[in-house]
Amino acid sequence: MTRFVQGKNRSQAALLPVLLDDYVGEDNPVRIVDAFVEQLDLRGLGFAGVDPKATGRPSYHPAILLKLYIYGYLNRTPSSRRLEREALHSIELMWLLGRLAPDFKTLADFRRDNGTGICNVCKQFVVLCWELKLFTHAVVAIDGSKFKAVNAHDRNFTRGKLEKRMQEIDHCIARYLSALETADRQPSEIAEARTTRIQQKMATLKKSMERLQQIQAQLEQEPSAQISLTDPDSRAMATSTNRGLVGYNVQTAVDTRHHLIVTHEVTNSGSDRSQLAKMAIQAQSALDVLGMQAIADRGYFKGEEIQKCEEAGITALVSKPMTSGAKAEGRFDKEDFVFDPVAGEYVCPAGSRLKWRFARIKSGLQINRYWGSDCPRCPIKEKCTPSDYRRVNRWEHEATLEAMQRRLDIQPGAMKLRRQTVEHPFGTLKDWMGATHFLTRTPEHVSTEMSLHVLAYNLKRVMKIIGFAGLMAAVKA
Repeated sequence: MTRFVQGKNRSQAALLPVLLDDYVGEDNPVRIVDAFVEQLDLRGLGFAGVDPKATGRPSYHPAILLKLYIYGYLNRTPSSRRLEREALHSIELMWLLGRLAPDFKTLADFRRDNGTGICNVCKQFVVLCWELKLFTHAVVAIDGSKFKAVNAHDRNFTRGKLEKRMQEIDHCIARYLSALETADRQPSEIAEARTTRIQQKMATLKKSMERLQQIQAQLEQEPSAQISLTDPDSRAMATSTNRGLVGYNVQTAVDTRHHLIVTHEVTNSGSDRSQLAKMAIQAQSALDVLGMQAIADRGYFKGEEIQKCEEAGITALVSKPMTSGAKAEGRFDKEDFVFDPVAGEYVCPAGSRLKWRFARIKSGLQINRYWGSDCPRCPIKEKCTPSDYRRVNRWEHEATLEAMQRRLDIQPGAMKLRRQTVEHPFGTLKDWMGATHFLTRTPEHVSTEMSLHVLAYNLKRVMKIIGFAGLMAAVKA
């Protein structure tokens, strides 16, 4: 093998560096992990086991296990079993842990029992980003994305899915009964073999039917009309694919300047409509600012949520969904009617005025009703309404939605900025997670796992933004 790069002889003695520190570069991210964890008040953050027990076998300090997990998520190794193996042969981990090698059960128990502390560590790093003045713009983009849970699609049941499977079993049983009649006409030795095989299949189908009937009884008592057998809190959610997935809806608020995740939350609601105010207020608290701006897509459009943001001093920018039936049929939309706040009346496209008639409570909201008297004589009535009069509804806080729409008209690039901001972290995180996404079950433990992913993402982003030396100096300050 001449003219190739040659390796060293395995049996030849070598003088390796005496210190592990010589193997770890001065700009290795593992040094950031070590320095960051060493500066944390683990007791104050809510970690258990900070104080050693007086008797029994000594335990690992929480700082050791936390460092190992942060290293694992930084290097796309979230599995406790894989981390156990890495600790035995990775020189970086030998340096980080002082050659300790916790077993996978110890690691899994630590992640399970210290969810609050791990979530607080993630928030603590956001505080560090705030101290580094990385959130000076006070503009966040809010969005949600579906992440797969530890629950197969076939182990999630809704009423429709359950009825469909029961019908399929009924059809199979009917087909096997017909096959039994056919088998009786065959020679005795063939008929006996076929009959035995068909009866076994029918017995299996009957057991499946009994199991589905038990699930159906449980489903009647379930408020969400869904049951997941592996992870009971995961839910079937619609996605861009036809089948969807069974998982969780992860909400994030992302800084538009540096694409850092300011706050996040794991929910099992498939809809984003009730998440805007909660996420915006959490982001405002994390940034410690007044007058924050929150941008979201039309899936978050809900008047009550936008009003809550307004009351909290948050400027919301949410695009309005196009759901007008009148416009779809070629008639005038509500947007074609201009409200006169001085007179408290609407002006229609024909110039007539729609006066206030009465107010009513609908779904807990006060709705005012307006209509005019000129509709029967209007020359363009066919473009407006098929009824005798065109009636317009107005929510008591409609002025908040109108003011938001004016802001969107002035800032036409807001939705493009939102997409460029919030899709970046989600794409990165899902690429890191691979095909399985979450490894743990129930919202509490999934939230812990998501916090570790977010912490690893933010760590890498800040190292890119201010460099290794800048982050190390900030951590040690």
